[in-house]
Amino acid sequence: MLSLRRGRWAAGLLAALVASFVFSQETCLTCHGPDGNSVTPGIPSIAGQPKLFIETQLVLIREELRPAPQMLPLVKGMKDAEIIRLAEHFSKLPARSMASGPADPGLVKRARARAQALRCGICHTANFGGQNQVPRLAGQREEYLFSEMLAYRDGQRKGGDTIMAAALYGVSDADIRALAHFLSRRAP
Repeated sequence: MLSLRRGRWAAGLLAALVASFVFSQETCLTCHGPDGNSVTPGIPSIAGQPKLFIETQLVLIREELRPAPQMLPLVKGMKDAEIIRLAEHFSKLPARSMASGPADPGLVKRARARAQALRCGICHTANFGGQNQVPRLAGQREEYLFSEMLAYRDGQRKGGDTIMAAALYGVSDADIRALAHFLSRRAP
């Protein structure tokens, strides 16, 4: 009898965890796109991001170390196990470039030179695919990249990496715009 109760309890717990994961996953897709590739301006794509990066961002938001008012109600109280499952799920989805329109050769040339001078490929990797806690920039939404880089440069990005603030210190708006254009058109 005790074994039957434990089995029912375990099955109930498993069902609750699966339901919670499905609800969380579907909630993410509402803003971040049906396959984790955002179709909404200003909302980043999360498909193909490094697992550790997604986990870190969700924990920072949950603990209110990274302000994200629209996400806080969704992650507040979320258990680490659920964060890990979500990160694993989205990290395995194929990322697609969300660029609109062809690349501007002048902006690409300018951005390549700036990316090399700023040594972006050291942390974000040579193909800008990201690694560990460092995000994938390749194929990300252009306007999102632009606004986030400006926020880092201007000291407005909370819960972020101070290395990014230092790396972008003094970089012009025009160079940041070129970098965002170039990175958004890189194959993820």
